[in-house]
Amino acid sequence: MTVPDAISRETESYPVVQRATIRFFRRVTRFWTNLFRDIGLRTYFIRDIARAFGEPATFAPETIRQMKTIGVDSVPLTVIVAAFIGGVIAIQTRYQLFPGVELSIIGLAARLMILLELGPLLTGLVLTGRVGGRMTAEIGTMRVTEQIDALETLAYDPVAFLIVPRLLAATLMLPTLVVLADAVGVGSAYWVSVHITHVPGEDFLTGLRLGFGMFQIVYSLLKATMFGVAIALVCSYEGYITEAGAEGVGRSTARAVVITSVTILVLDALTAGVLAPFLQT
Repeated sequence: MTVPDAISRETESYPVVQRATIRFFRRVTRFWTNLFRDIGLRTYFIRDIARAFGEPATFAPETIRQMKTIGVDSVPLTVIVAAFIGGVIAIQTRYQLFPGVELSIIGLAARLMILLELGPLLTGLVLTGRVGGRMTAEIGTMRVTEQIDALETLAYDPVAFLIVPRLLAATLMLPTLVVLADAVGVGSAYWVSVHITHVPGEDFLTGLRLGFGMFQIVYSLLKATMFGVAIALVCSYEGYITEAGAEGVGRSTARAVVITSVTILVLDALTAGVLAPFLQT
């Protein structure tokens, strides 16, 4: 029997004692084949995006509209999430303190937790569901209804018209939303500390200023920028390759949200591992 015949032969046609081993190796081979295929397709997708930047007349008008959809329309959700984050941090920190610990630690803890971690991370995760899911569903619906094919027929580059505006808008607006989330979170922590847990405002502000450095803001914005790029790239790609009708749109949207969320968590961990030592200086 030749190698091609052995590869194409059904597993059930082999003797029973060989089936488990053959099934295992075929699953492993299929996994690695699909992995490298997916990496290659995503690499080609990024190449097409880079090439599409040469058509500013196509993507510039759409970018403005996407900035409103991704950024301005997400302000209420961002403010609500940040306000509750700041309030909960203030309450938890206040009532977990040991007797004798200075109350200024509440301001310090609120600033560090919101600015360095929870502000950009939770904003990115929340907007993955709102912005990323919508992005995938829109592009996926255009794919299954052949609207993308119609753009190609009309000599429009679908990547320049659909993907680049969303990438630019997410990259620009996520840092802006994170700045808003950081400010609202710290303000909420101050209000809750002073008016609910009865911490003197001077103590909170003393801790807020303690050990502050501008690189902490740069660190937060760097995370936000990476999260914006991840949301746009992953969700746009999953929508762009959608197939199998309405069911495929739902499947692509769910997959995009999961992959983007995991990507954001991985980027968060890598950024902390690389840049956290510089925060001390």
